[in-house]
Amino acid sequence: MFGFLLAILILDGFLLGLVVLMQSGKGDGLAAMGGSGSTMADSVLGGRQAVTLLTKTTWVTGAIFLGLSLVLSVLSSRTTNATSVLQQEFTQNPVPGQPLLPTVPGTTGAAAAGSTGTGGAAANPDTSK
Repeated sequence: MFGFLLAILILDGFLLGLVVLMQSGKGDGLAAMGGSGSTMADSVLGGRQAVTLLTKTTWVTGAIFLGLSLVLSVLSSRTTNATSVLQQEFTQNPVPGQPLLPTVPGTTGAAAAGSTGTGGAAANPDTSK
């Protein structure tokens, strides 16, 4: 559903851009605000223009773009798994068969687990002599 609405939003954005670019300019921009015989209110607010198909299409595609953007922002904020990547990394269980503690460099896991830290002496010395 999210992907479908996102595709419609992208298509609507392209259509909106195309429709806006197809419209003709309404004057010379800020240079036309000077005293060309019209009042300042007409220059600032713009005169009453004829409503064309392009103008209506601009309003409709703009409204659709705004609505879809709002819906997609609400949908994207409602995720089912609201955890960060770091939380997922630290909560992973260790792989079975591997030691939980780190080993001493240069030794194997079995040799490190069997030693008692007595300076290299065996864990079970032979006391029968």
